[in-house]
Amino acid sequence: MSLSGLNRMASSLLSACVLSLAAVAPVAMAREGVEVERGTSVLARLVPAEQVEAAAQQQYLQLASEAKTQGALLPDNHPQVLRLRTIASRIIPFAMDWNPRAKQWRWQVIVLNSKELNAFCMPGGKIAFYTGILDQLKLTDDEVAMVMGHEMAHALREHAREQMGKTSATRMGAGLISSLFGLGNMGDALLNMGGQLLTLKFSRGNESEADLVGMELAARAGYDPRAGISLWQKMSAASKGAPPQWMSTHPSSSNRIQEIQANLPKVMPLYEKAPKPDQRFDAPRKIGAAHLATEPLAYWGVADTPR
Repeated sequence: MSLSGLNRMASSLLSACVLSLAAVAPVAMAREGVEVERGTSVLARLVPAEQVEAAAQQQYLQLASEAKTQGALLPDNHPQVLRLRTIASRIIPFAMDWNPRAKQWRWQVIVLNSKELNAFCMPGGKIAFYTGILDQLKLTDDEVAMVMGHEMAHALREHAREQMGKTSATRMGAGLISSLFGLGNMGDALLNMGGQLLTLKFSRGNESEADLVGMELAARAGYDPRAGISLWQKMSAASKGAPPQWMSTHPSSSNRIQEIQANLPKVMPLYEKAPKPDQRFDAPRKIGAAHLATEPLAYWGVADTPR
């Protein structure tokens, strides 16, 4: 057989092999949206998710109870509470893709009357906003969605569980050293820090990941992810005098804005094709809650909080 004939035969055999492999190999579908590492971190697996979520539920109920006693828990029919629960109801359906456990979570939203510029979402979907961040920054609905998506991302990516896993790993190391040197429980006592879920600090990596996942969640729910830019501009203006980035666990506002801008091309198509909210709470003439009159508000509030 001539050389050209051998080449044609080899080419045919190669094509046949490729077609055979394609028939049995799984098809890898390209994912729309931001790119972050999937799966639970090794450190997070040191702490059972059920225990973390149960602890979060307990602390959340305690916080709500204390706030109610002090008159700082906004009632279920308050416009800001209705606003946040409406926005949350649009985002939550897209949370399941980031954490299968979210299907079992009993999502709750409360608003605390405080000047603090803060919001959080504890493990298990326990969301809280402070009136300070809503009123002082005069957040639009899109900006609220960006904040909420960011905080929900912390819970979905199990960052609190990861931080607790780090603490657990450190304690195990301290226990080993203590036993070797006869120090008893001294090592555990010295390293018993960061155990309260409300005071856990996330790493820069966690914060950056929450920014990206949060903006995708907001975009899929029909909220403009470009609001992340104005949000962090407002945060930067409100936090003048804050320590520079290298002294803080949080990325600087300028770096966050740059990262949001860099990832907008990945999420804008999601926003553009997403159904938009029927109601905008940042337009005064449209504020109202008639459409929520039949909603089970106990589900959104803290039904177990002592009345």
